[in-house]
Amino acid sequence: MRKKAILFFLCLAVLSCSIDKQKSKFGYIDKTGKMVIKPQFCDAWGFSEGLASVQIGNVVNGKFGYIDKTGIMVIKPQSDFPGIFSTGLVKVRIGGRWGYIDRTGEIVIRPRFDWSYDFSEGLARVRIGEKQGFINKRGEIVIEPMFEGAKEFSEGLAGVEMDYRCGFIDKTGEIVIGPQFYDIFLGFFEGLAAVKISDKWGYIDKTGNMVIEPQFDKASIFVEGLAAVKISDKWGYIDKTGNMVIEPQFDFTWGFTEGVAAVEILD
Repeated sequence: MRKKAILFFLCLAVLSCSIDKQKSKFGYIDKTGKMVIKPQFCDAWGFSEGLASVQIGNVVNGKFGYIDKTGIMVIKPQSDFPGIFSTGLVKVRIGGRWGYIDRTGEIVIRPRFDWSYDFSEGLARVRIGEKQGFINKRGEIVIEPMFEGAKEFSEGLAGVEMDYRCGFIDKTGEIVIGPQFYDIFLGFFEGLAAVKISDKWGYIDKTGNMVIEPQFDKASIFVEGLAAVKISDKWGYIDKTGNMVIEPQFDFTWGFTEGVAAVEILD
């Protein structure tokens, strides 16, 4: 689920660059191309757990609510930002603070954070002041805000930043891979994580061992056994041994989903 959400938002971000949202109305189609929810929203996001975030009003100050697949507004517009449901909860910003609502629209974690993020593996990272930590689904802080930056939990570990270096913690907050990297891309996927050493990216396993030496200008997560990497100005794909299986030739790439991957080639 989390991989699909990441790929969806990457694609949506690119598509949105070419859309004038001030003039557009958004609706939904099915796989045959039939319009199943007529264009009526000034912004619309993908479905997750049966609900989709849509914006009513205008793109500047309109509020986001949630519709079901029939187009019925089941959660009234109340949030300043869109979100996707994860394990029954979604983040909302109300009155300048972030909290969480459930599928009925009820506030289950009151808005009190300076920023909040999606739940992943039962925990969500939140920002209080300038530091980030993690809460559980009851809104209880289980890992104190002590990090300059953090990633979502993935495969039991989360990337964190301390004193300008990045490492990994487990769900108790214990550091299991010490801060030593310049950056981390998202976290562990299929057992490997992309990390930056100096100005190059490579991949480590969960023991912290470097299994693919830093050699790439940029690197992405592994999906279906392959990861997109950038060398000079072009993207290609490597396997888990670090072998280049699709030579760098694309201007941008997305991860594989069901055996295919979207790629961009500029004219």
